[in-house]
Amino acid sequence: MNKSHQILLILFFMQTAIFAQLPPVFGATDENRASHSEMVRTYLTPNRIVWKSDDSGNHIKNENTLLEKGNGQVAVNDQNLFRLISTKDHKPGIMLDYGKEIHGGVKISMGIRPSKTPLKLRIRFGESVSEAMSDIGGKFNATNEHSLRDFIVEVPWLGSVEIGETGFRFIRIDVVEADENAPIKSVEAAFVYRDLEYVGSFESNNKRLNDIWMTGAYTVHLNMQNYLWDGIKRDRLVWVGDMHPEVMTINSVFGSNSIVPKSLDLARDQHPLPQWMNTISSYSMWWLLIHKDWYNYHGDLAYLKEQETYMIALLDQLSTFIDKDNKEILNGGRFLDWPTSTDPKAVHAGLQAMMIMTFEAGSEMMEILGKKDLCKKYEKISKNLKKHTPEGNTSKQAASLMVLADLAKAKKINVEVLKKNGVENMSTFYGYYILEAMAKADDYQGAMNVISEYWGGMLDLGATTFWEDFNIAEGKISGRIDELPKQNVADIHTDFGAFCYVGLRHSLAHGWASGPTAWLSQYVLGVNVSDGGNTVTIKPHLGDLEFVNGTFPTKFGILKISHTKNKNGKVTTKIDAPEGLKVKQ
Repeated sequence: MNKSHQILLILFFMQTAIFAQLPPVFGATDENRASHSEMVRTYLTPNRIVWKSDDSGNHIKNENTLLEKGNGQVAVNDQNLFRLISTKDHKPGIMLDYGKEIHGGVKISMGIRPSKTPLKLRIRFGESVSEAMSDIGGKFNATNEHSLRDFIVEVPWLGSVEIGETGFRFIRIDVVEADENAPIKSVEAAFVYRDLEYVGSFESNNKRLNDIWMTGAYTVHLNMQNYLWDGIKRDRLVWVGDMHPEVMTINSVFGSNSIVPKSLDLARDQHPLPQWMNTISSYSMWWLLIHKDWYNYHGDLAYLKEQETYMIALLDQLSTFIDKDNKEILNGGRFLDWPTSTDPKAVHAGLQAMMIMTFEAGSEMMEILGKKDLCKKYEKISKNLKKHTPEGNTSKQAASLMVLADLAKAKKINVEVLKKNGVENMSTFYGYYILEAMAKADDYQGAMNVISEYWGGMLDLGATTFWEDFNIAEGKISGRIDELPKQNVADIHTDFGAFCYVGLRHSLAHGWASGPTAWLSQYVLGVNVSDGGNTVTIKPHLGDLEFVNGTFPTKFGILKISHTKNKNGKVTTKIDAPEGLKVKQ
């Protein structure tokens, strides 16, 4: 262990000792029943008022005081408080915008009113303005599933209450009963998140790409709660397939973080063999592929050894689902992503490719673990699987996996499938693998164009995190998510969707959509990690960019890189690498 690692460990244990313990009045037995949160809580003042039910001044007064930063403490002498004044005919309401999608709840602080009986308020959280304006159910499919976003709460006389735990950007508050005069000091968002340093960075002369990189990073950061979740509003679960793009983003932005092994272990323990993870065979394969990538980036051999027994058993189980023609015949949930779920040819093509990739990864990990016989066994299975080439697939998702598994020629697939109809028929989840396949076809500029148009299309609609799904054609006819719906203009959050994300059930902060962040760091900034994190190869692809600067987290420290293109197109690279890291160009 080098000196820097020793220092980091000391700091970690110091932090644990200071923050992760009960006060001394509690004993050892109390500590055994305590669970310590890794989250921090920050209170945010809203930055604008989106809507109010009354413009006359009779029912809503002093609303701009809500935009003034307070201290969260009520007082007996507060003057000019925000007021919601209800009558039999009008129950006033207001909607607030906190500027970015966040996770947490809301803290409402009340002033003095004649009655000391608790006051009833209806609270509606929304990832979009439309969602915050909606009612549960109905044709727009608003729900209280996974996390409550629409409920009635009682608030105290001269006191505060903190309620809610969901993903949101907007909050609507309405008085429930008639003849009330509600004095409200503040409505603060209680933002709950991990306090993490963004060690990785990406900056170019293209602001749109910079914003996309950061939005992808933040989308994953938001979903790094107790475990690595798929979505912050829904499902708030550990879906292993969803994790792969998320983990690649974590590798590029935050480096090694305990949430990844913690979530992988949870999935393993929740699904003892012969169960497939999350009931889906491909998700068990993604578990193996994540482990391969995690080791390649961080080189944690001890952790890899912990997975050895389960990993071998899983690989052997997968090997029983290959027929005499080297064709996968996986059972359980046969699934890649939702858009391909009704296309059996696409599913088979994708699963065949994933089987090849999984056994290649298994062979690689067995070599690392010193299991030479198993290394050869899984390598042979992988080679045999390549003897069967699925036919009839036309989906971009499956085609990209076939390219990555060397089942199809990259340049041919890129022209005939991936670039067909531009960014139509894309998938936010499998978009990452489409970009990977385009890189393998040496179409780096094409991939950057896809990133700019497709993921940038979400930004154009007001996104501050990337979505569970996005159809570019629907986006072109829709209004923004941070504006009130307009007549004769489609609403991207209410009017569309399919499968599990119809209408307002659609998640607008889904970690699987973060692929461009990892891709831009790997292929444009050009950082390729190997050898258990000991080696990086720098191969930038600037396309039409003039410069790219950035940082990348390694197990030795922060790698700093800058690329500048001159008038003749020649790229000059400067590298500042931490001691111990081997750098190739």
